[in-house]
Amino acid sequence: MNKRIKKAAVLGSGVMGSGIACHFANIGLEVLLLDILPPDLQEHEKTSPAARNRLVNKALEFAVKSKPAPLYDSAFASRITTGNFEDDLEKISDCDWVIEVVVENLDIKRALFEKVDRFRKPGTFITSNTSGIPIHLMLEGRSADFRRHFCGTHFFNPPRYLRLLEIIPTPETDPEMVQFFMEYGDLYLGKQTVLCKDTPAFIGNRIGVYAMAKIYQLTTQLGLSIEEVDALTGPPLGRPKTGTFRLGDLVGHDTAAKVIQGIKQNCPNDEQAGAFEVPAYLQFLLDNKFLGNKTGQGFFKKTSQKDEKGRPVILALNLQTLEYEPSRKPDLPSLKNAKQIDDSKRRIASLFNAEDKGGALVRQSLAGLFAYASNRVPEISDNLFSIDDAMRAGYAWDFGPFEYWDLIGIEAGIQAAEAQGDQVAAWVKELIAAGHTSFYRRSNGVRQYYDLATKSYQDIPGAKAFIVLDNYRDRAPVHKTSETILHDIGDGVLCLEFTSPHNTLGEGVLQGINQSIELAEDGGWNGLVIGNNATNFSVGANLMMIGMMAFQQDFDQLNMAVNYFQQTIMRCRYSSIPVVVATQGYVFGGGCEMLMHCDGAAASAESYIGLVEVGVGLIPGGAGTKEFALRASDSFREGEVHIPALIDRFKAIALASVATSAHEAYTYGYMIPGRDRVVLNKDRAIGEAKNMVLNLARNYVQPVQRQDITVLGRSGLGALYVAANELLLGNYASEHDIKIAKKIAWVLCGGDLTAPQMVSEQYLLDVEREAFLSLAGEPKTQERIQYMLQNNKPLRN
Repeated sequence: MNKRIKKAAVLGSGVMGSGIACHFANIGLEVLLLDILPPDLQEHEKTSPAARNRLVNKALEFAVKSKPAPLYDSAFASRITTGNFEDDLEKISDCDWVIEVVVENLDIKRALFEKVDRFRKPGTFITSNTSGIPIHLMLEGRSADFRRHFCGTHFFNPPRYLRLLEIIPTPETDPEMVQFFMEYGDLYLGKQTVLCKDTPAFIGNRIGVYAMAKIYQLTTQLGLSIEEVDALTGPPLGRPKTGTFRLGDLVGHDTAAKVIQGIKQNCPNDEQAGAFEVPAYLQFLLDNKFLGNKTGQGFFKKTSQKDEKGRPVILALNLQTLEYEPSRKPDLPSLKNAKQIDDSKRRIASLFNAEDKGGALVRQSLAGLFAYASNRVPEISDNLFSIDDAMRAGYAWDFGPFEYWDLIGIEAGIQAAEAQGDQVAAWVKELIAAGHTSFYRRSNGVRQYYDLATKSYQDIPGAKAFIVLDNYRDRAPVHKTSETILHDIGDGVLCLEFTSPHNTLGEGVLQGINQSIELAEDGGWNGLVIGNNATNFSVGANLMMIGMMAFQQDFDQLNMAVNYFQQTIMRCRYSSIPVVVATQGYVFGGGCEMLMHCDGAAASAESYIGLVEVGVGLIPGGAGTKEFALRASDSFREGEVHIPALIDRFKAIALASVATSAHEAYTYGYMIPGRDRVVLNKDRAIGEAKNMVLNLARNYVQPVQRQDITVLGRSGLGALYVAANELLLGNYASEHDIKIAKKIAWVLCGGDLTAPQMVSEQYLLDVEREAFLSLAGEPKTQERIQYMLQNNKPLRN
């Protein structure tokens, strides 16, 4: 279908509607956001556009100011125009896509769609964001063209951050429209699109709510506390740190109860209908309107009291007594053992096989999940990978139900399910009988799934468009160090993957970078991508290594280490082959410096990029401060005042400013328009980086280190010292922060030069390294390093 979406209308400005409007603005669409007239509209206000749009304007204003931010850049709010259904609905005639996000009431939706049908132009896509109302029921009385161009598009909250987009067609939906949204959601909205059947709660909530309800049930049966359950069902199990009960508080218990009851009512033949009961303790919360975070208390209650460390005292609901008690740290053998295992697959298997009640919860909940998910195929989806995709993208699980099952082993999962009276679907036993041992496998670098229809393994549709490094594990790497793996990703392009803890940049990674570039240069490769599929690209340099040298006053060794780091980062720019970085998640410190020095970056929109070294009492010492001096110099124009550009760079480092999206990284100067690109779908970042390498390789000429960087010397230092003191006076910085800030100024200005002059990159690297080493010897810096290593958060001293 050859269609371009330039303008979209969002009907309904509640939390979801405003969030969707903001995300549409994120990708560059012109957005029309409409809602009802304010119910409290006074007679004298009826002719005032501002008064008539008060409800929608307040909703959008609230959304824009909310945290986490729904916009990649606050300036994108200008792409959204507001209005109301009475005055402005006819404006949808200019829109290519109209999405309904009003209250979950079928009559209200039908009445709105009747008006939409009247004003829309033929061929306009109309969709509903309903999370539970059957899609086909909304078509009553609609025109043939409306019916052909209508389907469900279910976003998850918050729309910017949760990657699931469920596409739910009706029997009358044009198949080309369905395919369009499957591709558009992926390429332009950055989503994991999943094709769903028009069944209650679709896929994500049908499976997710069962999983939550089952754990609610098991918690009381096994006599576990909510703190224990949250600890078990959070990161150790490959799920968000909210676990189960904190997730309920976050979602809102009225919402969760409504979905639980909705599935129970609408799925009378569901074999697990008993799990969809509202437990007595949840009913207690509902009766008392303790609905979670939005009412200030739910399973957990934050008090005004402080503990011995000055943190708010959190109370937890005792499910037996229904009274709040001080929250207790879980003390389960299964959890203690799991914390010792870094590898997620072995950790989950350890939890599943543990013999304490923690192990029982994990084993029984997963076994129930295995049986339940298997029986939903083909009811809610014709294939199993869509269920896994939905749970990873919509609930932020590391593994979907069938992926968990593969980790445990299919036969072990069947035994665990049957031991508690749950029956797995017949097709799973047929798979085993046919001699297969997993739901997924890899063949020639492509991930395949077991297909029920053909009873064979098939390539996951669209998987070849993504570069997933796990798919290369069965091939011998081109090169490997203790902390890196170098992959051949085709077309003469290499990809260097970090394997250090949290992708920290230590000696092993630095060696891997140097060796990979050398290998690519000598071996006639087209170029190198530096990227990985981890949650975070890199949290920065190995702070433990730096701290050990600083604590031991081994400054000769530290000088050599910092110099090696600098030269490695510079190697990314000054090699004979193009080097492009692909990022996602945290791109901190040395990771940011690497991004700034490569020939280009394919940065996932959800890349959080910053030079954060001030937080541990240091300056960016891996060529980052030098690079900001260079970029400031490049921005200088003859006849203009240079100080403002320098102050902007200075503040970015001194305040440890982190761009909360790749788009915002342009504002801070970490990324450069035209050189670096934003990739909406993080799964496509490495593939985009590969394309950038191939484009650069056609006419690539090795760059030469710069000798023409203008630094301002004393004139710049004076201005930056004044800016530093303003930070102190404004209580934005401590005295030690100011000492660090003056070191940053020193490097940016090239030191104590009597007049502006041109210097080389190597000159600035030497000044940067000297400033870094002097700070590393400061007691307050060492306190910051030690505190960060012990507490994983910065100390302000």
